[in-house]
Amino acid sequence: MENVTLTVRVVSVSEPRRVDTKYGEALVARAVVADETGEITLTLWRGQIDLVKPGYTIRVENAFAREYKGRVELSVGKQGRITVIYRGEKG
Repeated sequence: MENVTLTVRVVSVSEPRRVDTKYGEALVARAVVADETGEITLTLWRGQIDLVKPGYTIRVENAFAREYKGRVELSVGKQGRITVIYRGEKG
């Protein structure tokens, strides 16, 4: 599924880890985000990691969904965008 746009609350963010990609080494983290319909994992790359903190409300635009290890995850590619709507408190 492509062109996914949604507004979600950040539940948690994993510690970033280094991975090798075809473009070289990169940092990646996973955030659990939620709205009234449920939770999903959002994969964060490089500079996206610093934008997202637990308790924040974010708008994810032009993301795409894919299956990873038997679960559906969201990713924001080069054409997508993450915007912080509200910097709420953790919890």
